[in-house]
Amino acid sequence: MLDCTLTITPVTWDDPDAVRLREAQRTELDARYGTDDHEPGAVPTADTVAVFLVARDAGGTAVGCGGLRPLGPGSGEVKRMYVDPPARGTGVAAALLRALEDHARGLGITRLLLETGTAQPDAIRFYQREGYEPIEAYGPYRGSALSRCFARDL
Repeated sequence: MLDCTLTITPVTWDDPDAVRLREAQRTELDARYGTDDHEPGAVPTADTVAVFLVARDAGGTAVGCGGLRPLGPGSGEVKRMYVDPPARGTGVAAALLRALEDHARGLGITRLLLETGTAQPDAIRFYQREGYEPIEAYGPYRGSALSRCFARDL
């Protein structure tokens, strides 16, 4: 159950909590895929991500993160969604996703896309439960056997 004292705030790309969470995500994905070469396309950066959010628990500990990368008129991409393993199943991911959707609407984004992968069945289930529909691979994910793409109209 989600702790009602969870706070989600925008941070700079180089915020220490944001950096730690993104590094933890990469470490987990490298282990799941058995390689560090599992991300087609351009790696997100401070210049390409319009907003980056960090979720903190009641004690102020950063427990999750996620970002938005604009793709073009009316569309954006969810990037670097991650929740620390001890905080999984508590509603942090859903709260982060809703906050990202709210920020997307504020940026004029009406359709959010995302890519996850075959070694992340938990993420696939999560996004489908949250109303994201499977779509054909887009952009750099076309032709990637590991990619699974989803979208949701806001």
